[in-house]
Amino acid sequence: MKNILLPTDFSKNSLNAAKFAIELFKEEECIFHLLNTYTPAIVHSRFMATTIHGGILEDNVRSESERGLEELLDQINTYYKYPQHSFRSVSSFNLLTEEIKELVEAEDIDFIVTGTKGASGFDEVFLGSNTVRIIKAVRGCPILAVPEDFEYVKPLEIGFPTNFKRNFNIEVIEPLLEMTAKFGATINIMHINEEEKLSKYQESNKDILLEYVSSVSNCLHRMPYFASKSDVIEFFIKEYGIQMLALVHYRHGFLEELVREPVVKRIAFHTPIPLLVLPD
Repeated sequence: MKNILLPTDFSKNSLNAAKFAIELFKEEECIFHLLNTYTPAIVHSRFMATTIHGGILEDNVRSESERGLEELLDQINTYYKYPQHSFRSVSSFNLLTEEIKELVEAEDIDFIVTGTKGASGFDEVFLGSNTVRIIKAVRGCPILAVPEDFEYVKPLEIGFPTNFKRNFNIEVIEPLLEMTAKFGATINIMHINEEEKLSKYQESNKDILLEYVSSVSNCLHRMPYFASKSDVIEFFIKEYGIQMLALVHYRHGFLEELVREPVVKRIAFHTPIPLLVLPD
């Protein structure tokens, strides 16, 4: 049985992420954990003392959270009725990332599926602030970020950019292999040619990766380096019909570069497809 965590703020994009997760895992026995966190505003010291010492939460905020989860579950039940799926609602007075880290450990979570929200012009961001916080804070669980307007399709072409500069651990790419095998998909390994030829270390890492993915359909693409890595990846997505992009969250790696960049610098990279973040 899989445990899937669905953080929600009751927005359109979090509902879309929940729908995507249900379709993605529709053939598997799953428990979906619907999570909403809230932190009531503490407006003066008397209220703070009452909250801490008396254990009294702000009833209105808690009630809104619980009611929102009930309404979300009603919406889900109108769309889907897979008998192998069950749902659990979690309303928590906690910071989002702290609660997620606790649930990942306590409930043995297999995947976190979260929605991302984009906008137009200079307001456009790569993933959205909540998703970025989750990626930065949660290192031990795969995270699937689903764009707000993305309609579910089977991920038959999965992109996997790598520079071969780090050695691969089978445990790291296991969720990617599982996803690929489940849908009979192809892993499209993509290397950006930043150098004239690979070093011996890169060649070794490439050979190890190809050995790991040999059990599933795979293809290796060498892409010319132009403009920026973001531009190359976006071109790669369009050129090869990529339906899901997988990145390993290495420290000081490409994904970390993206989530650290100022908004204006990452406007160019707004992935239109789900992003699977694999923990290092």
